[in-house]
Amino acid sequence: MKAYSIAFAASVIASAMANDVSVVRPNESFLPNNALPPSHATSDGASIVQLFPNLGRSTTWNLISRTKFEGDTGEPEGMARIGDDRYFISAGQWTVPTTKYPQPINGTDRTPGAGFAHTLIYDGQGRLIANATLTKPGDIEYHTGGIDYDGRYLWATLSQYRPNSTATIVQIDPLTLQKKDMFRTKDHNGGIVHDTITDDLVTLNWGGRNATTWSLRDYPHGFTPLPGFTAPKSSVPEPSFFVDYQDCKFIGHHALPDAMAVRVGGQGGKRPIMFCGGVATIGTSFNLGGIALVDLETMLPLWEVPIAMKSDLGVSVTQNPIDIAVVDGKLRIYCLPDQHNSTLYVYEAA
Repeated sequence: MKAYSIAFAASVIASAMANDVSVVRPNESFLPNNALPPSHATSDGASIVQLFPNLGRSTTWNLISRTKFEGDTGEPEGMARIGDDRYFISAGQWTVPTTKYPQPINGTDRTPGAGFAHTLIYDGQGRLIANATLTKPGDIEYHTGGIDYDGRYLWATLSQYRPNSTATIVQIDPLTLQKKDMFRTKDHNGGIVHDTITDDLVTLNWGGRNATTWSLRDYPHGFTPLPGFTAPKSSVPEPSFFVDYQDCKFIGHHALPDAMAVRVGGQGGKRPIMFCGGVATIGTSFNLGGIALVDLETMLPLWEVPIAMKSDLGVSVTQNPIDIAVVDGKLRIYCLPDQHNSTLYVYEAA
């Protein structure tokens, strides 16, 4: 963990205000104590893996807290809990809705619509600290998806708001909220994680049906200069139809507990693992919520758990933004399911 001075924080805020970042509370730092907390991979990842097989359909989830986030949150898509008192939210602001085509055109099923992508910072009391606008008027890739924090940067995707389209993978500095466009892909991408052991990025397309892997060890050599498209080093279909993964977090390379190892054929050694949450629409109206630990290389679900809780507004709590932590030896999930009028729900597994 690297600490930063108050003077540095002040310079960060001054720089941010000049770069499409609205600082709502200038006396509050973007990060608690002006420091970069560790990621899941270097903190509680091993504990998450060990505790996860205790979860099942009969698990009792106790509501620990509900915190109203101030202001209009737009459509929250991803969340990274950075330390005990900061929540970084990826959110969409739609100015022109998409419209379905009668028949698919050029591989996609709707008009592009229009809008803006944002990164929002909230504290633990639900107060808005800053709002970064990541896109400009007319940008066709304005949909931001799930986000991951690797101990230094946030990783996100900016995509067209329609399937079978395009996306730009971006790196966001949580100290300044400034983004760096890394590379583009020939598909919509939503969820993303950074495997800090292999230095790979794994991204999920529309509905999480396919995972693509990109090696940052090849960056920038081997990457097509922007605005060209870069091909992934590998692509794997998602074999589970339990839920569509919306927001994921890399939690490290870990040996599997026996209960998990049996489910994937007894694979030995450490496996790269991410935590994911999402929903699936069953029939025309029923939304099934769920969480899972997933193998990054194979996309095999190592352990899947249905989640029945709904928000006060009637939305499955695993709809879009989610994070996880081990607190006092127990698993907690952090959920921000509702659009515009958002409340953070924290549940602990009994």
